[in-house]
Amino acid sequence: MEARAIAKYVRISPRKLKPIADMVRGKNAQEALAILKFTPRRGAKVFLKVIESAMANAENNFGMDAENLYISEIYANQGPTMKRWKAGSMGRANPILKRSSHVGVVLKEKE
Repeated sequence: MEARAIAKYVRISPRKLKPIADMVRGKNAQEALAILKFTPRRGAKVFLKVIESAMANAENNFGMDAENLYISEIYANQGPTMKRWKAGSMGRANPILKRSSHVGVVLKEKE
């Protein structure tokens, strides 16, 4: 049995999110929340919300015990990129790529 939660179109680059995901991958869900709460990066807040949502799904929809949950999968995949233009030198236009991410968490129960 597994519980999932996904946050789509998060306006932060996946490159900034992936190191945070690596920090908590495979850890106990409660321990992961504690780590993320004290991580001073913007992406930690995103993962915190998604893990809390997955834990709520596990408890309310599947009747799992919150103490025995661990993070079996956690990912930050690339979402759509907004393309914008900024004035460059000599009348040119320089592109600005505003990247977004799809963040997902899968929780499983330890036997």
